[in-house]
Amino acid sequence: MKWLALVVGGLLSGPVWLWIAKWWMRRTIERTRQIAASARRQEHLVELGALTGGLAHEIKNPLSTIKVNLRLLTEDLDSPSASEQQKRWLRRLVSVEAEVSRLQETLEDFLRYAGRMELQRRIVDIRDVLTGLVDFFAPQAHAGGVRVRTHVSDEPLTAEIDVDLFKQALLNLMINAQQAMTEGGDLICRAERVGRMIQIEVIDTGPGMDEATVASIFRAYFSTKRGGTGLGLPTAHRIVKAHEGQITVDTAPGKGTRFVIRIPRLETAGAD
Repeated sequence: MKWLALVVGGLLSGPVWLWIAKWWMRRTIERTRQIAASARRQEHLVELGALTGGLAHEIKNPLSTIKVNLRLLTEDLDSPSASEQQKRWLRRLVSVEAEVSRLQETLEDFLRYAGRMELQRRIVDIRDVLTGLVDFFAPQAHAGGVRVRTHVSDEPLTAEIDVDLFKQALLNLMINAQQAMTEGGDLICRAERVGRMIQIEVIDTGPGMDEATVASIFRAYFSTKRGGTGLGLPTAHRIVKAHEGQITVDTAPGKGTRFVIRIPRLETAGAD
């Protein structure tokens, strides 16, 4: 065994050790380059986000002015004594105003998605948040032939969240569900405790989605709906992630869609 130890010792003190040292150095240099490149990309993305956000705000203000003036012009032309030419102008102005409104909605969605998300957290019972939002949304759903049902746990579901942002995420899911049920259907909202998490479900009885659609629904600007901005679900996903939570989807063609949100439950004294 002594001769083996001498051979190994000789190799490590000679070319093999030198090769190991060079390999480690090359690996370290390459890793350092990758980290530096990633930092530059991140810095570029932050700068790009600030620029696009600023540009969106700059566009938003003139659009508001344009919309107000279009509204005034339509009011001036909307008269029983208007000539045929004035009526044609009125129809065109109404069409332009509708497009301006659509652009405003697109910008609002973009700013919500791309803006810096600074959470203003407070301790709430998720049951109150969900039932209050359902009461607000129910008239809109009923107008579209959608029945809304709510099932919440009997025990408190306490969490520390940004209420406004979290409501926005849930509302986006509800709107998505309603729009999927063009012929009417059921919208079911549930909230319960699952271990140390709070689970919230938004379920619809619509046509469901295929695998290709599911793979893209959280990607910005992907939409299967005509006129959709493709930012509702990505915004919901971003909000849930900001709350240290996760959002998943269970669906299949012809079987409806079930979105599941899980966020940390706030532990209280004496809780299991």
